[in-house]
Amino acid sequence: MKAENMRAKSADELTDELLALKKEAFNLRFQKATGQLENTARMRQVRRDIARAKTIMRDRSRAAS
Repeated sequence: MKAENMRAKSADELTDELLALKKEAFNLRFQKATGQLENTARMRQVRRDIARAKTIMRDRSRAAS
C-alpha cells in the first residue's frame, strides 16, 4: 500500500490495518516454516507496510503533542 493511501486513513483505520498486517506477517512466517510459502516477496512487502503504518502513526502522535 502506498503511503499516501495510508495517510488518508483515520487513526482507527490505521490501527486496524496494522493489526491485519501483523496477522498476515505471522501467517507468512508459518507458511515459510512449513514450506508452503509460494510468494516470498510478499513477506518483504508486508514488513515494509507495517513500518510505513507505524511511521505515519508516530508522525501523527508527534504532531499532536
